[in-house]
Amino acid sequence: MLAYAYAQRTSFPKGAILINSNENPLGPAAVARQAVANITPDGGRYLFGLTEELVKTFAEQQGLKPEYVVAFAGSSPALYYTVAAFTSPKASFVTADPGYEAGTVAAAAVGARVVKVPLTKTWSHDVKAMLADAPDAGVFYVCTPNNPTGTLTTHADIEYLLENKPKGSIVLADEAYIHFCDAPSVLDLVKADKDIVVLRTFSKLYGMAGLRCGFAVGRPDLLKKIDAYGGWNAMPVTASAAAIASLNDATLVGERKRVNTATRQSTFAWLERNSYEFSPSVSNCFMLKAGKPATDVIAAMAHQNVFIGRPWPSMKDWVRITVGTPAEMQQFQVAFEAVMKGAIVGRVFDERLNRNLDGIMRPA
Repeated sequence: MLAYAYAQRTSFPKGAILINSNENPLGPAAVARQAVANITPDGGRYLFGLTEELVKTFAEQQGLKPEYVVAFAGSSPALYYTVAAFTSPKASFVTADPGYEAGTVAAAAVGARVVKVPLTKTWSHDVKAMLADAPDAGVFYVCTPNNPTGTLTTHADIEYLLENKPKGSIVLADEAYIHFCDAPSVLDLVKADKDIVVLRTFSKLYGMAGLRCGFAVGRPDLLKKIDAYGGWNAMPVTASAAAIASLNDATLVGERKRVNTATRQSTFAWLERNSYEFSPSVSNCFMLKAGKPATDVIAAMAHQNVFIGRPWPSMKDWVRITVGTPAEMQQFQVAFEAVMKGAIVGRVFDERLNRNLDGIMRPA
């Protein structure tokens, strides 16, 4: 039995299995990589026309007008700016628990009250409770599929939020993981000019987390308020070129969804055979019940060079797992079983190091 201390660093050991940050182990598609190589010699220019081409390509594919789409270097800036634009000390930020916490950071920065509402027993956002708990809401944030559970909130539930929300508030639907599942998007509600902003990113299925590209999609009047916090900024030309190439690859989404689904379901089958409890994810991440402090499990896994996601305060004995390659998930299984059998134990020596939005926790 080996104890292992754990801290936060800036690099990983050689050969590390990185299933901690919901990244796509496949990286950018071949067409995206070639587009990056081709555009790099022009990287000394802002190339605003390339951003316009990116927006136009996405808008045409989704049946939207270009003025309903704004590109950002990843969806995170759009999330932060939306929260800043529509919450305040008088207008709360409402989110799920557990849920992606970036919006709560932005809300705190503008002095908005943060309202965390537990997921339902079926792992979806409890929209009725969200409405009841925040009659002063400015933003209802719904990440579907949800991070960290990978579970869905239905189109009907989001419609219910829109129909019953306070006047002047908006629904912020984060569809970062929508490509991994067969659930319908809520972009149709944008087309219907509802009070909704939809976030999209190329960080997940498209494998472009390090290239940084995403969209905010909504009515032009809503986007104008968001863009006021970060507009007139040039997009990375490499990201724009890679995103355009990825959008134009008709086989990319379907093939990557197939690969992720097969690996996830194979992992779930192993977990079920060993009687481990997990969230019914349709995405590239899921929550796994360890039955012991999450921070210690993370540390023990790291000792085996397998790095898993961060803890959530409301699920102290659960850990988030990203779906990696089949080979990576095999190594995860071996490492996790060793931890569950007590062959490897770990501890975190400084609790202050355990909070990071992307689960960047590394061995000391």
